[in-house]
Amino acid sequence: MPLVLHYLSLSPPARTVDLVIHALGLAAEYKVVDTLNKEQFKPEFLKLNPLHTIPVIVDDGFVLWESHAIITYLVSKYGKDDSLYPKDLKKRAIVDQRLHYSNDVFYVLRRITRKILLGQLKVLSDDYIHRVRELQMNMEKLLEGNKFMAGDTLTLADYSYITLVDVLEVFQPMENKFPHIKAWEARCKASMKSFDYVNKKGAAEIIAKIKDGLSSMENIFAT
Repeated sequence: MPLVLHYLSLSPPARTVDLVIHALGLAAEYKVVDTLNKEQFKPEFLKLNPLHTIPVIVDDGFVLWESHAIITYLVSKYGKDDSLYPKDLKKRAIVDQRLHYSNDVFYVLRRITRKILLGQLKVLSDDYIHRVRELQMNMEKLLEGNKFMAGDTLTLADYSYITLVDVLEVFQPMENKFPHIKAWEARCKASMKSFDYVNKKGAAEIIAKIKDGLSSMENIFAT
């Protein structure tokens, strides 16, 4: 049975899983779950994931949700080598560390984005702007002295962050303030298989929805 991915391209974690699927050269069947129309609450989906989140994979009957669990599983099972998720305990620990911190980045962005899409937030508060700027500063620090998030080679950590940077950029333009992030972003796009095919459309759609939901873009450009 082919690998099945339940996803929505607007979701950064779903795009992360899709990028890893392409990196591994896996064949997959894609099933769209339109969370904006509450399809994640349908009984058939809740049987797969009672916490009603995407992405979810079904691999020969094995069901797994949560993007980090999914990508580490896929690489551990299907990877031709351990470059994306090293077997060396210390190197793997650094990748895991970066993956855990990317959750902090995602949850802040999800909180803001969800309020915008629900019409509960029209103008970004100073608090949200400062939170986003802090995330950017922390990412910049993680990249100091490193070509990629967990060292000098591409790993799963990079796949987790790369789908988040476009939304970070919308909420708080980086301009020339974060050269390490911009250089890393370019390296990722050049190194990741099918990057534009997987990421471009979904990222553009969620960015458009964010911009449409905000009544004023002025606060986004605050320093």
